Amino acid sequence: MILSDTRILEEFEKGTIKIEPYQRECLGSNSYDVHLGKWLATYKEHILDAKKHNQIEYFEIPEDGFVLYPHIFYLGVTKEYTETHAHVPFLEGKSSTGRLGIDIHATAGKGDVGFCGHWTLEISVKQPVKVYKGMPIGQLIYFPVDGEIEVKYNQKKNAKYSGQPDKPIESMMWKNAF
Repeated sequence: MILSDTRILEEFEKGTIKIEPYQRECLGSNSYDVHLGKWLATYKEHILDAKKHNQIEYFEIPEDGFVLYPHIFYLGVTKEYTETHAHVPFLEGKSSTGRLGIDIHATAGKGDVGFCGHWTLEISVKQPVKVYKGMPIGQLIYFPVDGEIEVKYNQKKNAKYSGQPDKPIESMMWKNAF
C-alpha cells in the first residue's frame, strides 16, 4: 500500500515525513517530486575496487546546464533534504526523466525508516542529455511499515549514509567486512 497525497500531508503535519524545501505543487496523488541538486560527481579512477575507498571529484552544474554522456557514471544529489521516521521511502525516476533516457538509480531506490539526508542519485544516460540544477528528477513514494522498528536507520552505529549532505556521497562498500 502506497500513501496517498492526503496521507503524505498528514504524516508531514505529524513530523514523521519531512521535506525541505517543501513545495505544495510538488505533491502528486501518491508521490512527491524531488529535484536535481547543484552538485554532480564522478569517480577519479576508471576501474573501481569494492574493497577500497574510491575517491570522487565534485563539480557544480552551471546555470546553462551540463551534458551527461553514456558510459560515464555520475553521482548526483536531490535538492531536497528528507526525513522519514515511520515509513519506507522509495525514490523512482519521473516518466519525463526516463523518456530522456536518464536513469537516476542503479539499485538503491529504497530508503530505510529513519533515513535523514539528501538522496544520492546514481545517474547514467542512454544518449547525451543536458541536465539543469533544480529540474524535476524523481519522485518519492512512501510505504507503511508492518510491525515495530527495533532500530531506525539514523540510530544504527554502522549506518554509512545517515545525514547525507547536499553533495553526492561515494560508495562506502569498503567499510563492509568481506
